[in-house]
Amino acid sequence: MSGKLEVSFNSPQCGWMSIGFDDGVSEFHTTTAHAPHESALPELMQILTDLTTESPAPRERTLKWNRDPEEFDFRFVREGDKMLLQIYQYPTDDRSFAERELVFTHLDIAGNVIDAFLVTFDQLYADRETDEFEFNWRAAFPFAEYEEFKKRMI
Repeated sequence: MSGKLEVSFNSPQCGWMSIGFDDGVSEFHTTTAHAPHESALPELMQILTDLTTESPAPRERTLKWNRDPEEFDFRFVREGDKMLLQIYQYPTDDRSFAERELVFTHLDIAGNVIDAFLVTFDQLYADRETDEFEFNWRAAFPFAEYEEFKKRMI
């Protein structure tokens, strides 16, 4: 059985950001690039915002992100009060389904998964000026998406 999910998004540098996922049983760390999936960070916040509410029917959302040349799918499946997070890695931007590899998986109460992301988003927000987020990520901090996500958490 896995433990509490910890998510880390470190300060961006030169258009790259180190991210990590650890649940005490498995862990996955990588870097991500701001391009070509320039809207990945705001999309991630939107996906999690959408999945904050419970629904009787399973809901699935997938986020595409990259490291160049590797690409990732962050797959979220919410069913009732449970959420599954799976991260798949593709060796190139061809995104060949046959070549993808499951590099991280975590199943937990949805609120626990969402809270883990909230902690790291709050840290990114708090450090955005010190870290010169916009300059270093090559994109603006997603204020609107962050605020909407925070509102849903209250």
